[in-house]
Amino acid sequence: MSESIPGTLTDRGAGALRRAVELLSSMRFAIALLTLICVASVIGTVLKQHEPLNNYVNQFGPFWAEVFAAFSLYEIYSAWWFLLILAFLVTSTSLCIARNAPKIMADLRTYKEGIRIQSLQSFGHRAQGEVAGEPVQAASRLAAQLQQSGWRVRLSQRATEGGWLVAARAGAANKLGYLAAHSAIVLVCIGGLLDGDLMVRAQMLLGGKSVFAGGGMIADVPPRHRLGAANPTFRGNLFVAEGTRSSTAVLNQSDGVVIQDLPFAVELKKFHVEYYSTGMPKLFASDIVIHDLADGRQVPARVEVNRPASYRGVDIYQSSFDDGGSRVRLGAVPMKPGGAPFEVEGVIGGSTELASTDARLTLEFTSLRLINVENFASGASGASGRATDVRAVDLRQAIESRLGAANRTVTRKELRNVGPSIGYKLRDAAGQAREYHNYMQPVDLGDGVPVFLWGLRDSPAEAFRYLRIPADEQGSIAGFEALRSALSDAGLRQRAVDHYVAQAVDPARPDLKQPLAASAQRALALFAGALPGKDGVALGGLQAIGDFLDTQVPQGERERASEVLVRVLNGSLFELLQLSRQGRGLAPLPTDEVTRSFMTQAVLALSDVQVYPAPVALQLLDYTPLQASVFQVARAPGRWLVYLGCALLILGIFAMLYIRERRIWVWLTPAPGGSQAMMALSTNRKTLDGDREFERLADQLLNRETR
Repeated sequence: MSESIPGTLTDRGAGALRRAVELLSSMRFAIALLTLICVASVIGTVLKQHEPLNNYVNQFGPFWAEVFAAFSLYEIYSAWWFLLILAFLVTSTSLCIARNAPKIMADLRTYKEGIRIQSLQSFGHRAQGEVAGEPVQAASRLAAQLQQSGWRVRLSQRATEGGWLVAARAGAANKLGYLAAHSAIVLVCIGGLLDGDLMVRAQMLLGGKSVFAGGGMIADVPPRHRLGAANPTFRGNLFVAEGTRSSTAVLNQSDGVVIQDLPFAVELKKFHVEYYSTGMPKLFASDIVIHDLADGRQVPARVEVNRPASYRGVDIYQSSFDDGGSRVRLGAVPMKPGGAPFEVEGVIGGSTELASTDARLTLEFTSLRLINVENFASGASGASGRATDVRAVDLRQAIESRLGAANRTVTRKELRNVGPSIGYKLRDAAGQAREYHNYMQPVDLGDGVPVFLWGLRDSPAEAFRYLRIPADEQGSIAGFEALRSALSDAGLRQRAVDHYVAQAVDPARPDLKQPLAASAQRALALFAGALPGKDGVALGGLQAIGDFLDTQVPQGERERASEVLVRVLNGSLFELLQLSRQGRGLAPLPTDEVTRSFMTQAVLALSDVQVYPAPVALQLLDYTPLQASVFQVARAPGRWLVYLGCALLILGIFAMLYIRERRIWVWLTPAPGGSQAMMALSTNRKTLDGDREFERLADQLLNRETR
């Protein structure tokens, strides 16, 4: 705003109206509006916009989530109060322009040749001297010199004062910069209003349209929730799977969606995606065919990020990508003894009933990720893999870690793609669901044996907790499943105990066989969940072993007893593993480090399986990927106003900062042998450049030094 704007006063009208107009056109009102817009923009930048409401509830809690929703903080740029602020800012700036534009334009045409001669003596830049020739001749000569330097000049004779006045001006674009900057604000705000939800809201208010809050197919949405293809401005999302086409976009609203019909259909031929080593997408592009619904024309195009396609005034941007309905085949691994494995097929985004389980469960296929890049560095403990000692101070390492190249980092990364994964939900009859995330291939975590990672969480706000199933030498879970099946067989448990006792007891001490066999039988039975726990419930796993020690062993002997019992359990489980392999016709495993790592992980997995909260775990066996593109389609006529406003803003700021408005007057009166000249210069900003320019002009025009 111009610094000289106290407000616009109307000549007619009531006092209240005059005060309202004065307030709207005042500098303080415009600054207050700009401050509110800046605060709202900061909130809109920090707070993710247009997220599902559950995400905000998980982040802020139910109370504050409702409070923020009441103020439309989740969609600030389309909120009614934000649009109202923009409208007031347009009004205020327009009134400011209307008040000052006539003054500025009139000032551009005047040279202020009516200035009083005595006032020239009070200017900061002034000089006097004698020039050759009569005043009229000297005035013409000085005017020509100023014009050659880029000044606009006007001569005037003052007969009553007996002299000639040369009035010149330069830098008039400075004042035009004020008009350009103020006009830019108006244009940008109007463009924002046109490209926002203003037109959509107007159609809802005046055209009988309403928001759709239901579900189902887009084709079944009633006409009252649809906007016509002639809608002058909109911005929505278009989801298209490979091999399909769509001609309807979805416009998200605070309480639902509105369907926007397009004048064409977009068919996705092929979706391309490339990844960085970090797993982040490097490039995703879509090969599409645009089908004109009016004349049937087919226009091929390629849409990439920052390279949109345009057709009939609608821009098509590559926004994101998603699964387009990939087909998957899953293998069900029963978590309870005696269960039979089975297979199930489905489509990502679909659901099916799991009739092969005791409980009535609905399987929902939620996601298929083909690329999973994880960091397999030494972990948070540092590159050395050792635990962090908070008391240690390594000054050399601290200094070297901060020297060197700018891209150097203290945290070492070892990125590796671990293959595809499947995400699904199991929903019970009450509607409660758990989310699962299982990797297709075994992952080497550096523990000596690859493991299958089966994750679960109770809500999206939680992180996944993973069950680690060790892979056998064939890279499958068959070895672990055979061991788990043998653990549930009482006869095989007894044979394993006999083998273990026979190898563990010295033949010279036959009296130790019976107590060791009893301990091994009890340990295997407790671990298998074949014996009731302290509350009469058969728990199984390491928890059952711990409860037994707490209830049956005195506190002073628990540490030693636990070591003995765990050693007996591990030895018996190893013999059970060998028996399970013998029953499958496989050779016994050697007692090397790999086998010990497998047994360590198997014991932990057998214990965790006991508390797995689902009757089955689903393993990805095969898949047929089908990609989909998420396009953003927009008809934005206001963007040209925004572009023009940005250009005017740049020009206006440049003019105001780098162009100085200067005026110069030279008063010429007759003198012996020539003319007496008095020169003065005024400028809107006092700078060193202005001082040097005046000195140069004084030397050039008056042939003398300034004073």
